[in-house]
Amino acid sequence: MAEVVDTTESTEGAAHIVDLNGEFRFKVDAKGRMSLPAKFRKVLSTDLVVTRNPKDECLYVFEPRGFNAWVAEVFEDKFGKYDSSNDLHVRLRRKLKARAKDVEVDGSGRIMLPTEAREATDIDKDVVVVGNTGYFEVWDAKRYEAQDDDTDLGVLFG
Repeated sequence: MAEVVDTTESTEGAAHIVDLNGEFRFKVDAKGRMSLPAKFRKVLSTDLVVTRNPKDECLYVFEPRGFNAWVAEVFEDKFGKYDSSNDLHVRLRRKLKARAKDVEVDGSGRIMLPTEAREATDIDKDVVVVGNTGYFEVWDAKRYEAQDDDTDLGVLFG
């Protein structure tokens, strides 16, 4: 059973970070729509951002402030901070932002997965939704199973 943990900061203006746990299987319909796990719908905004992960393996789905926090974190981890006077930083940020698409949760609890994002990540019909801290991932089911089979949790505990 999936667990959803809301770790919202009480400070005004702080990023809303939601821990989304669990693995769920869904179908993408002919229009490119996918249902969200009911537990996720209870804590997420109806406005979301879909982007490809950096290696085009899966999609990341964020709330808008979570996406902006993730972009800032990427630059902080790699460069210490984002520098708007650095041409490389500007181009990299532009590319990250260009790949992101705003989507809305419809009245049936579904989101539209953008065509170009589905094509880039080989998402067709069967998907696996995996919770994460601040976002969730959407994987093509076959790709997810292949990478999951190659992952040994023993390296964390052995």
